[in-house]
This record gives sequence, structure tokens and C-alpha cells, in this order.
Amino acid sequence: MTVEISEFLPLLPEIALLCMACGILLVDLFLTDESRIVTYLLSLLALGGTGMLSLITAPTQATIVLSDSFISDPMSAVLKVFICFITAGVLVYSRHYLSLRQLLKGEFFVLALFGVLGMMVLVSAQSMLTIYLGLELLSLVLYAMVAMQRDSGMATEAAMKYFVLGALASGLLLYGMSMIYGATGSLDLHKISQYILAKPEKDLVLLMGLVFCVVGLGFKMGAVPFHMWVPDIYHGAPTAVTLYISTAPKLAAFAMIMRLLVEGLGGLHADWQQLLVILAVLSMGVGNIVAIAQTNLKRMLAYSTISHMGFVLLGVLAGTDEGYSAAMYYTIVYAIMGLGGFGMIILLSRAGFEADNLNDFKGLNDRSPWFAGMMLIFMFSMAGVPPFVGFWAKLSVLQAVVGAGLVWLAVLAVIFSIIGVFYYLRIVKLMYFDKAECEEPLDAGFDLRAALSANGLAVLFLGLFPGSLMALCASVIG
Repeated sequence: MTVEISEFLPLLPEIALLCMACGILLVDLFLTDESRIVTYLLSLLALGGTGMLSLITAPTQATIVLSDSFISDPMSAVLKVFICFITAGVLVYSRHYLSLRQLLKGEFFVLALFGVLGMMVLVSAQSMLTIYLGLELLSLVLYAMVAMQRDSGMATEAAMKYFVLGALASGLLLYGMSMIYGATGSLDLHKISQYILAKPEKDLVLLMGLVFCVVGLGFKMGAVPFHMWVPDIYHGAPTAVTLYISTAPKLAAFAMIMRLLVEGLGGLHADWQQLLVILAVLSMGVGNIVAIAQTNLKRMLAYSTISHMGFVLLGVLAGTDEGYSAAMYYTIVYAIMGLGGFGMIILLSRAGFEADNLNDFKGLNDRSPWFAGMMLIFMFSMAGVPPFVGFWAKLSVLQAVVGAGLVWLAVLAVIFSIIGVFYYLRIVKLMYFDKAECEEPLDAGFDLRAALSANGLAVLFLGLFPGSLMALCASVIG
């Protein structure tokens, strides 16, 4: 079998990122801890270059190459650009935090780049084999990043839990894929879709494979009842790693659902819709209710993430282009909001102190009115309060669910959202109406302050003018 050079052109962003990551790894070997900023700047340059290449090579229609295992289409291009942009934000937020804890090592930046590579492969997967390849590359990176703080017992415990549960979920997903392959005789998602549509009667092996795949996807999304790893890993990992896990990989998880369920197993929509309804309702219910009892902000935001993933699943299970575009819009919006929410924890942290308890935000308005306002924007947006962008994300998903005839599900989602407003407003109350327990000024560099301010203003701007991003998601899905 011969492969034309032209077939590698759609892979140009991935090839460039791989080469730059390997180059940065070699350069970092010759750097001292004092000159680690070189690795940091090169990593930002690599992400910026990859994002630009993704834009430049973005196709107007789907292009499938490498024996039907890799697809380049408008949806993948948009998701890759946002993955690079959000990961760059993670690195900017993390530099000061890691430096104070002697964790500013080249490994963090190189692992982050290889994680982005795994996400990009996952986003462009057209074969179940490619899906698994991208997923495992990303997963192995995340396991290592969680365990980076070797002198922390919590981080080590979190890494062990993540590794064991992640391996179990990957095994279930792989078992489901093998059953689908056994039933259809192909790993190509397009051929699998054609086989299902051409065969009206349901195959028991195929349905069993679907169940295993949904279980694996549910774990990667952090959906209930496969959510047990989320609060422990978010709490135990260093906040910079938690920031990375909670943002860009969600875009890759959304793409994995779209590729595997919608494009590959779309003919079984009636079957996987029922499974996703259960996951979505449980995620919204458990996520919002359990978050109320949390006193640790990272655990609270972990349960908040679970509830948000429930909303993403709502859009997907609607089974329409409006639902898929709403789910994509919601995932991008959540990644931007989550970036700011965890970024505020990093902003308030200092050497020897993690600002990850709710009480650490008491009286923030007295210490810094501007950043109290930024946190207010992030919390109101996550709660779905207009005019912030989180409101439009929730509204678009609810409209898609109602349009699909699932009015009861939309009503249930609204009820759980109202419950969730409480724990977001609690943080606002602590910032503006309680006396500060710490009077020290915020110790953060200009880059972190500027990036957080831009992040908060972006959430506000996208809420005031939501049409452009909505239209972009709708156009790439259509």
C-alpha cells in the first residue's frame, strides 16, 4: 500500500505540533530552572503556530485520508483552534503557580503539548482505532501530570485512582469497539454507519458493543454514575493540572461522542438516546445537588463540571443538527468559563497556600474589586444568569431538547439549573458581604492578571453578542 504525500497535508497541524513538542523536549534538556521561561515561551509559540495551521488548512468540506482513518472537516478545525487557544491560556495561568511550588519543569509543558496532540487526533478520528490511539495518548499524559507533585500524598493518590479507573474505562470502551467490529466487520466509522443503516433488524452483539462504548464515553465525560474520579482528581491534583484537565479535554470528549455515536452509530440513535437520557438526568441531578454540600472550591467546581456535562449530553441526545451545534457551543463556552473559574483559584494562591476553599474568597471585593468582578462574571455565567454567555449556552440546549419533543427533559434541566444557582451565588455572597480572612494583596504577575481579565471580559462579550459563536458552531455542524 502506498500513501501519497498529499494525504499528509490535512495532518499538517498534528505533524507540526509533534515536531515542535519533540524539539522543545530536547531544548529543555539544556536549560536551567532559572531559564525555564524559554520552554514556556516556546510552548506558547507551538500552540499559536498549531492553531494558525489549523485555521489555514481548515477545509470547506470533509477530507478523509490515510485509509479512511483520519478526517479533516470544519468541525475538527474549529475544535482544534479552541483546544490550542484554551491550552495556551492554561499555560499562562499556570506559570506563576508552578514557579512558587518548584514545579516549573519542562515536563509540564511538553506533556501539555503531547496532550493537545492526543486531543487533535481524537477530534479528527474516522476509525475506532484512531479514536483509541488519540484517547490513550491523552489519558497517559493526564495520568503523568496528576502525579507531577511527587511530594504530595493527595496528588499521588489521585493519580493512582485516575490510572486504575481510567484503565478500566478504556478497557470497557475497547471491548465495546471490538464487539462492534465483530458485528460489522469494519473499524471505519463510515462503513459501520452504512452497515447499520442497511440492516433493519437489530444485532444483539452490536447493541452490547454500544452499551460498553457509552459506558466508556460516560467515564471520559465524567457523567454520573461514572463520575467517581472527577472530584478526587480535581481536588488532589495541583490546581494547574486541574485547570488543564477541566478545560480542553472536554472539547476532545465532545468530538469523540460526535465521531463514535453520531457519525458511526447514528443508525442506533433511538438506542443510545435512552442511555444518554439516563446519564444526562443523573449528571445534572447529582452534580448540582452534591455541589451544594462542598466547602472545597475545586470539588464544588468538579461537581459543577459533572452537571455541565449533563447539559452537553442533552444537546447530543436531541439527535438534530440544532442539538449537536448547541452541544458544541455549550462545550466551548464551558471550557472558557472553567478556564476563568480555576484561574481565579490560581490567582489567589501563593507559596505554601492553596486558595481552594470557599472561605478563601471571603472579602475578595475589599482586596481586589476588579477580580471580584471577574469571579462574579464566571459564577453568574456558570449559573446561567443573563446576559452572560452561560445563559445562551443553556438556552440553546434547552431549545434543541424542546424541538426534539423532550419537553419533560427540558423542564427537569431547568429545575436542576435553578438548584445549581445556589452554590454559585454563595461564592458571590462570600466575596461581597463577608469580611476577608486574609488581607494580603494578590501576588500574581502581569500576564496572569491580563489573561484573567481578558477571560472574564470575553465571557461578558460573548454573552452580549452570542450570535457569532453560535453561527460558527451551527455552520460547521451543518
